[in-house]
Amino acid sequence: MDKSIITFGEIMLRLATPDYQRFSQAGVFEATYGGGEANVSVSLANFGMKTKFITRLPDNDIGKSALMNLRKLGVDTSAIIFGGDRMGIYFLETGSVSRGSKVIYDRAHSSISEIKSGMIDWDQIFDDSSWFHWTGITPAISEEAAEVCLEAVKAAKRKGITVSVDLNYRNKLWKWGKTAGEVMPELVSYCDIILGNEEDAGKVFGIHPEGLDVTSGNIEGNEYESVGQQLLEKFPKAKKVIITLRGSINANHNTWSGVLWDGKTLYKAPVYQITHIVDRVGGGDSFMAALIYGLETYKDDQRALDFAVAASCLKHTIKGDFNMVTVDEVEKLMEGDSSGRVSR
Repeated sequence: MDKSIITFGEIMLRLATPDYQRFSQAGVFEATYGGGEANVSVSLANFGMKTKFITRLPDNDIGKSALMNLRKLGVDTSAIIFGGDRMGIYFLETGSVSRGSKVIYDRAHSSISEIKSGMIDWDQIFDDSSWFHWTGITPAISEEAAEVCLEAVKAAKRKGITVSVDLNYRNKLWKWGKTAGEVMPELVSYCDIILGNEEDAGKVFGIHPEGLDVTSGNIEGNEYESVGQQLLEKFPKAKKVIITLRGSINANHNTWSGVLWDGKTLYKAPVYQITHIVDRVGGGDSFMAALIYGLETYKDDQRALDFAVAASCLKHTIKGDFNMVTVDEVEKLMEGDSSGRVSR
């Protein structure tokens, strides 16, 4: 592919407790970087695709460190702008068995939360692009970030570029005066591809599957056809709705799958048993990146969905936000090899 896939959002410093420790136990924190849209860009770069991440970073050593981290992973950072005083931080306590994980945000007044309309030349960025991806996290950060996100989706549609969204509802972030239900509909109306999980459509748009209990550990795809159809009716420009299906048996054992609805056919992926989760943060982002790769490469909805589920299954075995896997590794799992044997 000659044209780039563009993502826009916040990259943060991630400080995680080691070895399943609680915050109150930790004497040190493991420092890495991550954030929904940056995670997508890194995955796509690993798959060999041209990808460009857009954000606003502080012009200090931490901001430059994040920039270098993205560059070494193959992400084009040439359109990142600088300004503001700080990078957002999130603290992660990884859960185990019956104790769930915890995330604490420290991202108020971050550089991207104070971004302004007109700071990014979207028309120029989209001149050499084929796809634009954003998530519901970005407009939740601040009113200004929401306004710039709206600028971006409008510019992308003017250029005829495919636009995708991961609804990614984060209750802890919508604090700037408007709710997700007030802001998201206009933004999503410009999207061709809509991704969500079992909660997003309900929390943002009041659309729920019937008879679903995610705590049971059993996940079926059929009940999501109505969710997909309602979303397509609400957003007529959209062509596909994809829903990730996570059954939570405990913090270390999840079932994982997904469905894709195109208005006519409900495609269902295999269900994976992920029995020893290393790190589930970034699982949805790894799914979205692999879905973009699959839709662009295979031109086959079923194979694209299967690739996305397999890639995000592998992400659960990798520490950090980024999914450091290759196309060959994903396709090997798709073909049924989950042995984990040493490759020599």
